[in-house]
Amino acid sequence: MITVSEAASLSESQTHFKALKPWWDVLMDYLLVLMLMASFFSATLLVTTDKVVCMPKTEEPDRSLSSGFIEAGIKPSSAPRAIGHSTNLDYQQYMYVSVVCYHKVVPWQSKYFPYMILINTLVLLVSSNFWFKYPKTSSKVEHFLSILAKCFESPWTTKALEETTDQPPPGINRAKFSSTRSADYSPRTPLLSEVRFPAIQLPVSTILDKKEEEQAKALFEKIRHFRSHAENSDVVYRVYVGQTVFKVIIDALVLGYALSLMGSFSFQHTCKPGIRNFMGYSIFTCTHNLAFILEKILLTYILLLCLYAFLSLYALFWLFRSSLKTYTFQKHSDETGFGDIPDIKNDFAFMLHMVDRYDSLYSRRFSVFLSAVSEERLRELALNSEWSTDKLKDTITRDAKGHFELQLSMLPAIPKSVYELNEVEVLKLELISSARFLGAVSQLKSLSELHISHCSLKLDPDALRVLQQRVKILYVRFTDLEELPSWMYCLKNLQELYLSGNLSCSSNKTIRLQSLHGLGSLRSLSLTSNLSHIPSAVMDVAGQLSKLSIQNGDTELDSLGQLRKMNRLVTLNLSHCKISKIPSAISGLTSLQYIDLSSNLIRNVAELDTLQRLRSLTILRLCHNAICRLPPSIAFLLNLEELSISHNKLDNLPVPLFNLVRLRYLDVSYNLIRVIPPEVGHLTRLETLAVTANQISSLPHELFRCSRLRSLHAGSNKLSSIPSQIGQLPLLSSLELTGNNLTTLPEEISNCSQMKKGGLDVEEHVLASLPGELRAKYM
Repeated sequence: MITVSEAASLSESQTHFKALKPWWDVLMDYLLVLMLMASFFSATLLVTTDKVVCMPKTEEPDRSLSSGFIEAGIKPSSAPRAIGHSTNLDYQQYMYVSVVCYHKVVPWQSKYFPYMILINTLVLLVSSNFWFKYPKTSSKVEHFLSILAKCFESPWTTKALEETTDQPPPGINRAKFSSTRSADYSPRTPLLSEVRFPAIQLPVSTILDKKEEEQAKALFEKIRHFRSHAENSDVVYRVYVGQTVFKVIIDALVLGYALSLMGSFSFQHTCKPGIRNFMGYSIFTCTHNLAFILEKILLTYILLLCLYAFLSLYALFWLFRSSLKTYTFQKHSDETGFGDIPDIKNDFAFMLHMVDRYDSLYSRRFSVFLSAVSEERLRELALNSEWSTDKLKDTITRDAKGHFELQLSMLPAIPKSVYELNEVEVLKLELISSARFLGAVSQLKSLSELHISHCSLKLDPDALRVLQQRVKILYVRFTDLEELPSWMYCLKNLQELYLSGNLSCSSNKTIRLQSLHGLGSLRSLSLTSNLSHIPSAVMDVAGQLSKLSIQNGDTELDSLGQLRKMNRLVTLNLSHCKISKIPSAISGLTSLQYIDLSSNLIRNVAELDTLQRLRSLTILRLCHNAICRLPPSIAFLLNLEELSISHNKLDNLPVPLFNLVRLRYLDVSYNLIRVIPPEVGHLTRLETLAVTANQISSLPHELFRCSRLRSLHAGSNKLSSIPSQIGQLPLLSSLELTGNNLTTLPEEISNCSQMKKGGLDVEEHVLASLPGELRAKYM
């Protein structure tokens, strides 16, 4: 019996050669396993249950035997005669007849067929792997596979492919390429004997140190010697062709005699054992109990053998269809950037062809060590030479917050000189194909804000530890979720996270966002995506968020009841979420100060009365909805300082609205409002009023009691005149009146001492109606 450890060892040895086994060889191995199972099963049946059962054929027994008993003084039994046919045979006689008849009438194929198919299968099994064990070929194969493993282990392979293309190495999916090399979670690269192809683990670092450069040089030399040795003969090719031809011949022979056995398995046999003198019967009818199942096993074996023969013929066809003793890398030159590799010959070429049948990725990566590397080194030196420290310093700017900002876009990699700019506070990386942070990022002592746009940023373990401590704000713009860096979830000091991209799968039901438990300092989260519901990962930090912003690209956002768990929210923005009403869960968030439900489908805001419990609410934005009226309950929002309800369908403003005496900003532009109620004068703290694009025909005099008003936007209405009381607004600095029916402006506008040149937006002919000195002041 084969032990479990021996079977595991056999499996590992087969895995070692897996890269040189094309798909048909792999499939034939599976077929051989099935044939072995069939042969073992049938052989086991023969050993345990193979037998025949015989019964005497109906005939008159020999009366001379009875008379002999009488002459001997033995009287027949006077017992009552039994019902049925008496054979006058006991159990031992039946056993004797069965043994004799088994050897006399059962055909040879019924007794030896399972052993024959076992031998045939073992022969095919040995011939399938002969070229791996034959002395003249095994050394070359072992040497080739060891070199192939070192090519995958060498950091130079990945570095060269990254620098000669603007994408990951050919054959590797960008998302998979990112995940296999991300941060310090990538395991070491295993030896080829440990590898389960094609799940190749790529090296962690793509920056070579001195030792790795020496190893790469030694590997180039080793491959050069192996190439000269392998191209001197074609013994590997000839052995593989020979074993394939041998398998085809064996298939034909075995299939020929196996087909001849069809129908030869019989269940019933007539046996004449020649022992009438002992039994009293000369003819027996026997049944072979394995005849039926052996015939089915034969059919199964023939079917498997036919498939095996077809694959063998296909392999033979592939061998002679084209010359496999020449291999050109020209077909890979466009993908790898290596066009200077001469054609490979003989055994070296054949083994590369075999590798291609398994996965062409291997030969592409192998090609790195068959091409000159001087150009690749020059590319690396050119990048660092072009982007010197002085040039990068010239690109540093200040953002709106006054922080030093550096933006790098559409580069093959991050220049090393970036690490010398220790004054950089904001770093933006966009469309960088091989972006990677080294441990030298620790020199960027001021770095606190990081922007990643459509590039998969990799981190060395040291770089990850640095970013964990320093990055406070992170922006990630991506196309697919696979581009999200896995190290993002480990930034324990991150305070603000902005994600923009597709967070849902194609069915739009599953949101594949990892847990945010590791972001212990996160306070602000912004998602610009197409979510069907709030991701469960967001709930991991629900109790610590003070700001949540979801801009959903006009995709309906359901299950908003989860908002109740975010009891520390101060700012809530739900835009483009197809919300039809104000979510009831908001009323329980007593810390809210800012609510933005713009660009949704809200028609009725009767739920405003439920917001009166939000004592801290100061800003409410309901722009770009379909609201037709404001309920009187709007007056309950006593602490409201800003109300934006533009781009709706309001046709009037309710009087209770003007009881919100704390309002400083009111925007009702782009509605259907005809009249501004005189109660607007109650808003004594109002600083900005926007009523643009309505149907207002006059401004009430009470409006000009709002002495703190600084901006008045009343363009695109039906105004025919402006009251002279406008001069009572000394702080007014911005006045928009274009698109009305005005012909003149009151001279009292000159009392608006804060209004400077450019602060008055009105048609030229209206401005011309002012006295010359005023006209010159505003033009």
